[in-house]
Amino acid sequence: MKFLELDVRTALVVHGYDQDNQEIVEKVNEPSFLTKLIAIERIQSVSEQYILVTGSHGRIMYWEYRETMDRLRGRLAEAGMILP
Repeated sequence: MKFLELDVRTALVVHGYDQDNQEIVEKVNEPSFLTKLIAIERIQSVSEQYILVTGSHGRIMYWEYRETMDRLRGRLAEAGMILP
């Protein structure tokens, strides 16, 4: 298993869906970033603002990250994790 070290903080946690198929979203306002080793397999997508990762019990989380998307893309490419 490969890991990526990133400074992240949780922004949103999706706990599932309600009876109307609307996401049940918890907004989280963590004040500071934490350094985490993230299993690459947990990453679902990356945007300019968030990295979307899977969590326990079927949850997904949107984490803010400290780097730029270009820097993160470069790190993933160097590790052979992005297809050309």
